[in-house]
Amino acid sequence: MPTPKRFAFVIEDLYGGGAQKSLLYTADGLRQRGHIVKVFILRDKIEHRVPDGLDIENIKVVTQATKALSNRFVEKWQASRIDKSLNAFNPDVVLSCSCDKITRHLNRPNLWFWIKSDISAKFSDPDKRAKAFAKVHSFYSGRNVVAVSQGVKDNLLDVIGLKPAEIRAIYNPYERAPFLRMAEEPADIPEGEYLINVGTFEPRKRHDRLLRAYKASGVTTPLMLLGKGKGDEEAKLRAMIEDMELTERIILPGYQTNPYPFIRHAKALILTSDAEGLPRALIESLLLDTPVVSVDCPSGPHEILSGELADFLVPREDETALADAIARMDAHPVRVTEAHYRPFLKETVLPQFEALAESPRFE
Repeated sequence: MPTPKRFAFVIEDLYGGGAQKSLLYTADGLRQRGHIVKVFILRDKIEHRVPDGLDIENIKVVTQATKALSNRFVEKWQASRIDKSLNAFNPDVVLSCSCDKITRHLNRPNLWFWIKSDISAKFSDPDKRAKAFAKVHSFYSGRNVVAVSQGVKDNLLDVIGLKPAEIRAIYNPYERAPFLRMAEEPADIPEGEYLINVGTFEPRKRHDRLLRAYKASGVTTPLMLLGKGKGDEEAKLRAMIEDMELTERIILPGYQTNPYPFIRHAKALILTSDAEGLPRALIESLLLDTPVVSVDCPSGPHEILSGELADFLVPREDETALADAIARMDAHPVRVTEAHYRPFLKETVLPQFEALAESPRFE
C-alpha cells in the first residue's frame, strides 16, 4: 500500500446527484486504503448515505444570505473560511467539486478542480455557449484539473480551448460488493420483466427521445422511469406519456433513495441524454449485471460500452437506431462480464487519485 497521504474534498453539499455520490465513494475508497480523508461541505444538506468512518465537516458558508448576495466579495469571504479549515487539516491534495465559483478564489498547493460534466455539450444557444466557455476559462485557466472521462478532458482542451496548468482524466472509482448488497435490500419491484431509465426528469435527459424510440421499438416489455423532477418537469413528463398513449406501459415508482434493486432486476437500462460526463447509471447498471443501451452523447458512453455492448451504442439523434437497439436488447439481452466494468473498479482507479499527491507542493 502507498504511504498515507491527507486528502481533502470540498463540495457544496451531499444532497441529490451523482457528483455527490461519486465523491463519497472516492473519499471513502481512499480512506479504506489507509489515507487520512476529510470531506468539507459548505452547508448542512445531506441526502446520500455517508459511509461509516468517513469524516465530514460542515464549514457553514453557504446560507440564504450568501445566496441572496452572491458576489465576488462574498465568494472571497467564503473561500477564506474554507482556506482556514483546510489549513487546520493540512492536506496533501485538495479536490474541489461542484463549488468552484467559490473555491476558484483559493490559491493552495495541489488544488485540483474535479470536472464531472461535459460543459461543451450543455448549450446549443451561441450566446449561452460563449458565456459558459468564458466561465470555464475564468475558473480553470492555469489551474489543475481532473476530468471525469477522457471525453470531458478532450472537449475541455479541443472544443473549449482551456489551457490548464495540468489536466488528468480519471474515472470515478467503483466497488462492486456494496452495490450488490444494496440491490438485495427490500423494494417494491414490479412483477415480470421491465426496462429501466434512471435520471432526473429534466430536458437534458431527453425523456422525449426515450419515449419515442421505446414506442417505435415495438417491444411490449414495460419501461420504468426512475427519478424525480424539479418544478413542473414531472407533470410535463406524465402529459407526454399520456399523449403518446403509453400510460399502460410506463412505470413511475417515484424517487427512490436506493435505486439498485430496481436496476438489478431490470432487463436492460437505457440512457438517452444529450450530454453526460461519465454517466454513473451505465456503470452501476453493469456492476449489477444489467446490460445497457445508450446514445453516443458527449462524453462518456463510448468509453463505457465495450465489447458486445458497443453494438448498442447509437448516434444521439438517430431515434430509429435507438429503437432498433432497444428491440435487439429486449429480444436477446447481452450477458455482462467483469471485462465490461473492470476499468472503473477502485483497484484500477484509486491509484490514479493517489498519484495526485505526488505533484510538487508549493512552500
